[in-house]
Amino acid sequence: MSIIFSEKDKTFILHTKNTTYQMQVDSYGFLLHLYYGRRTEGCMDYLLSYADRGFSGNPYDAGQDRTYSMDVLPQELPCQGTGDYRSPAIIVKNADSSYGCDFRYRDHRILPGKYQLPGLPAVYADPDQGESLEILMEDPVTHVEVTLFYGVLPDLDIITRSASIRNGGGEKIYLEKAQAACLDWLYGDYDLISFYGRHAMERNVQRIPVAHGAHVLGSRRGTSSHQYNPMMILADHEATEEAGSCYAMSFVYSGGFKGEVEKDQFNQTRALLGLSDELFSYPLDSGEVFYVPEVVLTYSSQGLSRLSHNLHRCFRLHLCRGKYKDCPRPILLNSWEASYFDFSGASIYELARQAADLGIEMLVMDDGWFGKRDDDNSGLGDWFVNEEKLGEPLGSLIEKINGLGLKFGIWFEPESINEDSQLYKEHPDWVLSLPGRNPVRARNQLVLDFSRPEVVDHIFREVCKVLDQGNIEYIKWDMNRSLSDCYSRNTKDQGRVLHDYVLGLYDFLERLVQCYPHILLEGCSGGGGRFDAGMLYYTPQIWCSDNTDALDRVRIQYGTSFGYPVSAVGSHVSAVPNHQTGRVTPLRTRGITAMAGTFGYELDPASLMDVEREQIRAQIREYKQYESLIRNGLYYRLTNPFQEEAGAWEFVAEDALEVLVGIVVQEVHGNMTVTYIRLKGLPEGRFYKEQQSGRVFASEALMEAGIPLPEQTGEYRAYQLYFKSV
Repeated sequence: MSIIFSEKDKTFILHTKNTTYQMQVDSYGFLLHLYYGRRTEGCMDYLLSYADRGFSGNPYDAGQDRTYSMDVLPQELPCQGTGDYRSPAIIVKNADSSYGCDFRYRDHRILPGKYQLPGLPAVYADPDQGESLEILMEDPVTHVEVTLFYGVLPDLDIITRSASIRNGGGEKIYLEKAQAACLDWLYGDYDLISFYGRHAMERNVQRIPVAHGAHVLGSRRGTSSHQYNPMMILADHEATEEAGSCYAMSFVYSGGFKGEVEKDQFNQTRALLGLSDELFSYPLDSGEVFYVPEVVLTYSSQGLSRLSHNLHRCFRLHLCRGKYKDCPRPILLNSWEASYFDFSGASIYELARQAADLGIEMLVMDDGWFGKRDDDNSGLGDWFVNEEKLGEPLGSLIEKINGLGLKFGIWFEPESINEDSQLYKEHPDWVLSLPGRNPVRARNQLVLDFSRPEVVDHIFREVCKVLDQGNIEYIKWDMNRSLSDCYSRNTKDQGRVLHDYVLGLYDFLERLVQCYPHILLEGCSGGGGRFDAGMLYYTPQIWCSDNTDALDRVRIQYGTSFGYPVSAVGSHVSAVPNHQTGRVTPLRTRGITAMAGTFGYELDPASLMDVEREQIRAQIREYKQYESLIRNGLYYRLTNPFQEEAGAWEFVAEDALEVLVGIVVQEVHGNMTVTYIRLKGLPEGRFYKEQQSGRVFASEALMEAGIPLPEQTGEYRAYQLYFKSV
């Protein structure tokens, strides 16, 4: 069993293959956190120390014992109102308008398989793959109940955390803060690794020491955002890719979030991750239950690479679902950078014909096919085909493209609306906007109130009418603005709107994947503005960034790789000069960079020279040869492209029989020094043959000394090296 309860010392022990998580119900009923780290045995309560701490309050139950204080003790569920002045995980506003709660252990149960959360995405596992622990806590005064959920996937070194809050009292209460996971360390000196950015330059890596005070990251935008990703890593100062202790926390949620890391007065560190508490005040009537979205936890004593591998396996095998969860994705050509809004059915067909000639497998018709939509100022919300623009029904266009041997995909932005649309004229009250004020526009569009079921139902029906017109096998789901003016005309309790919006989004997506299981959904929010574990439950791939520049993508994909598998990374070869940066990079460089993702194209083949067309055919053959290794292999970061002249990465097959290395030289100088790339993750005592040169290398030599890059001139050179065990 991976979950053990010791009746003798009231200790819960959660074991995975390489880690142990331990907590204890103490004599007062508080649930104390004892340990999370490398696998160990025995009760760890000897780590707790007690002393009379100045200005640290004591629970009334402790009587005259001034050494017992929640302000110092490590906890599983720190709450406001118990004398703990550090950041709480739960804040409740009671029926009498008081703030405070005091949850004590009441019961628990251990169940086979992995718990699930109604209406929310969550990691899943069969009974033989995982176990769940539910711990019931109750406030004896208000009778508010919290059930803590722990899911254990032992083979993957994964532990998940979530909670439900039930109002067991007789009057309405308000949930003011709800964090899914809390990690309390009694000692240690850590770095915080987080992932910041902006539109078209997401998930840059920041590593800073955890200092006294609180470091807070999060999103107020209603989506997980381009600016901060809902994942963070705590690592020992000396932790590297190959060695050292590190912890990851990843939020399975696509809305606003809050992550906090705080070093307190006694050098203890607390990390919290969960829902944003800004504009959050969720009402619970008597008997109602609120489910907190879950956080995925993992620990590695062998550095950051192993930490990433744990998350990659978990998300790829136990979060993504459906037909495309674990099979090759079609190589697609998206029409956006080829034609933007200026297209017809005839030009889309010609684009498909050109794509088929190159060996591409799918044509995606992007924005501009619906309503009155010739630019981004009108039409959103009117999800009916503009047959006048296409010159034919959608079904006939799809049939002709299928006749070329290509699959067909289409773009939607279901959550947004333009004021210049039929839907807005009919239902102006369906948008999020503040009463009596002009709305805030972004990209000249507003946001539909997805917290209202009737709005979700209407848009779902309209989207289905389009999908039923032909053999559509792919949807790009876009969302091109942040939420503001967060007021719904459907409720008096505005503190519930942002979370209910996300629940409405998830309801729509769940219905979509159930009704159309053959369709590949790709998430997108201006690229990577909603690249989170929550979306992966519905969309097994996400457009990584609107920035397709190969050099920028090396950095964007590097940051993304810390928490997300390559199979989830939407990445394409685009035209040059690049439409976002104006940079010109070789086609080979663009191809090698895009192969560290789902791979596709974002250009007009008709504008290519014959030599480029041949290069693309060769790229497609090459990608198909390596596709299984790229999708299923262990991913290693070989360099840090923010600090080194070359960006390099590696895929190693689980059996280590194949290795693929991608390298992009980011800088060129006169009289260049030689760059050596050292491989990782190879078994000792093996020999590998590099297939292009035919040269054989010992695994130890490849990892310790590395391989030198050729001395060549020219900007932004790239190399792809394929090794086989001999």
